[in-house]
Amino acid sequence: MAKNKRLVYSTDKGKYCPNCSQPIQQCSCKTKPKSEKTDGIVRLQRQTKGRAGKPVVVISGLGLDLGELKNLSKKLKSKCGVGGSIEENNLLIQGDKRELIKKELESMGFTVKGNSPF
Repeated sequence: MAKNKRLVYSTDKGKYCPNCSQPIQQCSCKTKPKSEKTDGIVRLQRQTKGRAGKPVVVISGLGLDLGELKNLSKKLKSKCGVGGSIEENNLLIQGDKRELIKKELESMGFTVKGNSPF
């Protein structure tokens, strides 16, 4: 009978990654590569299509990995007092808050380009 070397359960190092079978602290799967290459300019765009006429601001060109996108999304949503989500390496912030988002991103050091609300 062949001996199976796969670890089924252990409490000595906590949780294990289901992909690489390493302890979560030593997991190599969680280090994801950066998202697509960008030109260094963050773009803001107001969209209503497919959203029953309700506006959202699409923030693209950030060039951040998923963890950094989540942190930035949380910060922007709390700053604007609205909801939002992440879709295909773009942040979506509910409502037309382009001016507030532009000021906040520029204070973080991003170069922002966007159509003005007026």
